[in-house]
Amino acid sequence: MNQSKFILSITIIGLFILMLSSCSAPSKKSTPQINKDTIQKKSNPVVYFEIPVLDMERATRFYSTVFNFKVDTTIIDNNEMALFPFTEANSGISGALVKGEIYKPTKDGVLIYFNTANIDETLRLANKNGGQILYPKTDNGIGLVAEFEDTEGNRIALYQCKTSRKPHAETKKDPRFNVSP
Repeated sequence: MNQSKFILSITIIGLFILMLSSCSAPSKKSTPQINKDTIQKKSNPVVYFEIPVLDMERATRFYSTVFNFKVDTTIIDNNEMALFPFTEANSGISGALVKGEIYKPTKDGVLIYFNTANIDETLRLANKNGGQILYPKTDNGIGLVAEFEDTEGNRIALYQCKTSRKPHAETKKDPRFNVSP
């Protein structure tokens, strides 16, 4: 019996040492650790957005006209969806208009910025097609920004890069940013 206890003790100690050594040095077969910083450098943190709507036909007509793109309609998880175009080679993210029980349009909350080459024309189209200007075109020191309410009651922002804009006398300085142009 003493010999059995001795063998059991040696076996337990051996297993304990094996366990400790496997924790300190990865085996050649183990999966390499993923560096969190590497992941963050390979992709942007936001990958998709959804804009709540009450009337899908009205909303798709508005966004297609204002931003000059076509949407693909589908049903996902019992929600009507109108998917915006997406091209992996381009920068930025894509999203969708969505109508469903849990989706409520609002001017409060997250603000999505749409890129535009001509902020004046985009604001004109938004206003002409049932939107309402909430924040006029303003120079924030980085580019031009503006906000409008869409036909569904959502607050949507616009951004125009300085390199794609022409100077305009009516552009205001954005008081929200303390950045010199």
